[in-house]
Amino acid sequence: MHGLFSSWPQIREIKKSFVTSSSTRHYVAVAQNLTLMLGEALALYEKSTMTDEAIRVPNNGQNTNPKPNGGLLASWTPGTSRADFVVGKDGSGTHTTINEALAALARMGHRRPPRAIIYVKSSVYNEKVQIGRRMKNVMLVGDGMDKTIITGSRSVLDGSTTLTSATFGVSGDSFWARDITFQNTAGPQMHQAVALRVSSDLAVFYQCSMKGYQDTLYTHSLRQFYRDCHIYGTIDFIFGDAPVVLQNCDIFVRRPMGHQHNMITAQGRYNPEENTCIVIHGCRVRPARDFEGVKGSYRTYLGQPWQKYSRTIFLKTDLDGLVDPQGWTDWRGSFALSTLYYGEYMNVGVGASTEKRVRWPGFHVLNRLQEISPFTVGRFIQGESWILGTGMTVSLGI
Repeated sequence: MHGLFSSWPQIREIKKSFVTSSSTRHYVAVAQNLTLMLGEALALYEKSTMTDEAIRVPNNGQNTNPKPNGGLLASWTPGTSRADFVVGKDGSGTHTTINEALAALARMGHRRPPRAIIYVKSSVYNEKVQIGRRMKNVMLVGDGMDKTIITGSRSVLDGSTTLTSATFGVSGDSFWARDITFQNTAGPQMHQAVALRVSSDLAVFYQCSMKGYQDTLYTHSLRQFYRDCHIYGTIDFIFGDAPVVLQNCDIFVRRPMGHQHNMITAQGRYNPEENTCIVIHGCRVRPARDFEGVKGSYRTYLGQPWQKYSRTIFLKTDLDGLVDPQGWTDWRGSFALSTLYYGEYMNVGVGASTEKRVRWPGFHVLNRLQEISPFTVGRFIQGESWILGTGMTVSLGI
């Protein structure tokens, strides 16, 4: 069942990539019908797997990591910790490319360690990396943001789909990454160009940077958590249909092309029963260096509805004055304005005023704890059971 349901967002990606000419209209209709059926099946499946334990808010929502010595992800250091594979572009490791290390890991078969650690030394690695669904429990660590850089420049205008444009894509469950920059340098003029695509359940990114322009971070599907990360982009640069929380991250808006506006998020929920949402918790939205001096000449919005039941929440986040007073913008006319769910809760900063926000039926200024508690790390993505083991400090509640 896992393989069937995890393929559902890929069907949507196929549909999104079609050009609706007479030669492809039949295939679009087939994809639409298949999307609908799989969506309904996924909604029923998610309902059947939710238990009282899974939706419990731990310790009244006031949690940080209870392990004083930390877990593997937080405590691992290049100088004293052991890696199963070491990637050094200069020949100082066991492999010179990331893909070589992954191939060696794949050859190990059942002899693989329970948590395979790949240490990637400081350098720029121009590689397209895809970690397949069968390659689970991989931990990728670098020497720091903007020191270990995985880069590429594929884009839709070059012939890729949005999905395949990703510089780095991961589907294997329980993937961890730390101290790495994932980058797509295609530029704003090349439109969709993904730096990082994640389809991994229980995925954690810690102190990582995602740099691109349009469609930088594709939170494609399944539970994901980002802590202390930097995300850069222009249009829809945090998008997808995963249950995902970004916590204590810096979101940098870059300079788009002259005729463009910036949209930070584009969430793609198709079905009202899907337990998916982009949750921005305790983060900071600010201009990137190239946008600082001209931010008043462009409009920047918190998001737009990619799909009919799009759902996004900004809570306790510092919003710079670059955020347009109306906050959100439409995708096309009145589409999804009454079916989406966009919420803001206790945000701060010059751009946080909700006085002039959109008056859509689906937009909500949230004031009560009961309204926001379903979207906490502990309750929304059941983070107590899988994030605490990383050793990171994490807020499970508000």
